[in-house]
Amino acid sequence: MTVTACASLLEHPGVAASRRHLGRLMGPLGIYQHATGMIPALEHGYCTDDNARLLIVDLRHHLRWPARTRILDLERDMTFLEDAWDPGTGWFRNLRSADGTWLDRVGTPDSHGRALQALGWTSALARGSRLATRALDLIGRATPVARTIEEPRPLAYATLGWLLVPPADDAKDALAATQAAAERLADAVDTADPGWPWPEDVVTYDNGVLAQALIEAGAALGRPDLVDHGLRALDWLLTTELDGRHFRPIGNHGWWPRGSAAAFFDQQPVEAASVIEAAAAAYRVTSDPRWGSAATAAFAWFLGDNDAGTSIADPPDGSCRDGLGESSVNPNRGAESTLAWLMSVETMAALG
Repeated sequence: MTVTACASLLEHPGVAASRRHLGRLMGPLGIYQHATGMIPALEHGYCTDDNARLLIVDLRHHLRWPARTRILDLERDMTFLEDAWDPGTGWFRNLRSADGTWLDRVGTPDSHGRALQALGWTSALARGSRLATRALDLIGRATPVARTIEEPRPLAYATLGWLLVPPADDAKDALAATQAAAERLADAVDTADPGWPWPEDVVTYDNGVLAQALIEAGAALGRPDLVDHGLRALDWLLTTELDGRHFRPIGNHGWWPRGSAAAFFDQQPVEAASVIEAAAAAYRVTSDPRWGSAATAAFAWFLGDNDAGTSIADPPDGSCRDGLGESSVNPNRGAESTLAWLMSVETMAALG
């Protein structure tokens, strides 16, 4: 799909604002994790990962279309994160049954980082409101544990959240946490094998966030060296994922282990969305049109410019299929995929 075609689609107000499928996936506490087809699979309950992403989408929708969204949605999302945080451990819990029972005492580093990322968005987009005050309070309480996280991906999520905290509202050293985390991410890239310039032995999912965190942290901190680290990591990733024809996300059926070929099935929407975010950040910082082209290619993957020539997203419905296999498209339309699509629409619209 061409840049012009993508832009034309984004100009249709029903595409960017469609929340129809979100309504289907919503339960009394938040968004259900999984779906069978288009129907939520209640037996899998909720997770903090997805409800943190939902908060960001709801914030962005409310910012652009306040008449089409509700403050109550934001209240519900924030309440989910407040309930998820366990003062006994300092961690966010992740898995929650449909009846509201928490199924784990300590969640994953990913869910902790995702929660901080969403809270950072809230502190920035809802600044001056009671919602932002609650977000800042929770950032302050959740930051100490987050600073102990070793894994680069959740550290990148947290960094992107800390970066958004307005300086005047700094919640317990968000700036210091950002600086320390960005240095650790840069060191992880620096110490990687020159033949494998990636901070992990396996390239898996949501990979663009590592580059995005370095690019955005470098820009905010006045550190061009961090920006360069992020651009190099993104360029290396795209050398494989942009094959000259269209965008091909690393697949979860084998991923991409060091020393092996990358798996390209099953392709997941979260990876396309991640690359869109990273390439958009690179474009904002550098104004280099090739990053805008990379974001457009990843966005076009959702709309049929992919290995199957089939649309993964359903723009008028606001839903997105869960993945692209070698011989078929996954018919289920769960929270992660749908939120990845909706976030990508907002990012591309902002990119212009």
